[in-house]
Amino acid sequence: MEKFDLIVIGAGSAGLTAAGGVAMFGLKVALIEAGAMGGECLNTGCVPSKALLAAAKAAHGARDGARFGIKAIPKVNWPGVRAHVDGAIAAIAPHDAQERFESLGIEVIRAPAHFLDGKSLQVGNRRLTAPRIVIATGSKPAIPPVDGLADVPYLTNETLFTLDMLPAHLIVLGGGAIGIEMAQAFRRLGSTVTVIEHGKPLGRDDVDAADLVIAQLRSEGVAFELGRKATNVMIDGKSIVVKLDDGRSLAGSHLLVATGRRANIDDLDLAAAGVKAGKDGIDVDARRRTANRRIYAIGDCRAGPRFTHVAGYEGSLVGLDIALGWPGKVDWRALPHVTYSDPELAQIGLTEAEARERHGQVDVIRQEFSDNDRAVTEGDTRGFLKLVRHRGKVVGVTIVGAHAGELLEPWTQIISGKASAFALGSAIVAYPTRSEIAKAAAFAAYSPAVFGSWPRRWAALVARTRQWRA
Repeated sequence: MEKFDLIVIGAGSAGLTAAGGVAMFGLKVALIEAGAMGGECLNTGCVPSKALLAAAKAAHGARDGARFGIKAIPKVNWPGVRAHVDGAIAAIAPHDAQERFESLGIEVIRAPAHFLDGKSLQVGNRRLTAPRIVIATGSKPAIPPVDGLADVPYLTNETLFTLDMLPAHLIVLGGGAIGIEMAQAFRRLGSTVTVIEHGKPLGRDDVDAADLVIAQLRSEGVAFELGRKATNVMIDGKSIVVKLDDGRSLAGSHLLVATGRRANIDDLDLAAAGVKAGKDGIDVDARRRTANRRIYAIGDCRAGPRFTHVAGYEGSLVGLDIALGWPGKVDWRALPHVTYSDPELAQIGLTEAEARERHGQVDVIRQEFSDNDRAVTEGDTRGFLKLVRHRGKVVGVTIVGAHAGELLEPWTQIISGKASAFALGSAIVAYPTRSEIAKAAAFAAYSPAVFGSWPRRWAALVARTRQWRA
């Protein structure tokens, strides 16, 4: 049985942050990953999707230039678009590479893992043990129980970005953030696009903001089948046919299933470790500890919000708990998220509806981009900022408009009540946004003190104590 101070299962955003942080205190860490380093975000999620959206925006910008006195007709070269997407992944991949984490002293093991008991794992042909274990295995697409779906070559985010050709007609099952982003991207690149959603598109967001985004997609030619469910899917010649619950059928060249995510925990044998899980993922407390207090679960594999920046935040939180014994609890008051449509829809804290449900009386201030001179000069006055307060305190901000995600950062500190460079270094900043550069600079300014000699000595003492107790 090989002994470590910490074992991390999963090399996505959550696992890399936790493993890297603990290793920087000089502790012995094993990082286990059976798939690609970087996890879903780098390889099949945030990075390729935002790269595709950028290419689509370029095509749309060419078509839209006439109103600025510049006329152009874009010619979409799908292999070129694919090359841009692949290039973005390749450029970011070194940050998550095995070699980088090995340079921190981490032992990276590329093999599947499952629990033997509450403190030990079988990893390939090796057995590992540690007084603390972090599960960070992420999530995978949730496939709805639609008749015939398993018999057709449907797409998910795991296969969408490797398409050899641009879809002639893409049918999107699901109107959440992923479905809406990809619907707009492929429409702008030249595909016919239809979105099927049984509820309200972007249903978790502010109603006014979501309506504005959907109106924009409609104006670009995206068709919506709202209040409808897919009841059957079949192949008819070269087409995929989706039958709706009102009896009508839609035929398309490709079908994208974007109906949510589910925790990727099936093969871990959690019961052997005394870890409990429900339909939404592993059950955790505010410190991200499972029913077995030696084991943490962070990122998409546990019940709770599923965003890359949340995974990184939890990785930092748990890393400090494990390395220094500083217990921290998650704080979602200033949790941001962004739908990277055009216009972008950005949210931090509570929506207006959530605030009214929780607090009753709130006051709402709405500022239109039509009154913003920069928006006017750029010819893009779509959208607004909605500020929601309860008893004079800001509890939520919604922004819909160009670069909305970049405008969230100051509200993080206002809502959380923390305003300093040190606080910015530990803030939850929406991923991916350019405003992350401010957090990176703040973190770099304080990292020599955080990972200095005295914290490393303390971490070593904590580790020795845990190994003795184990």
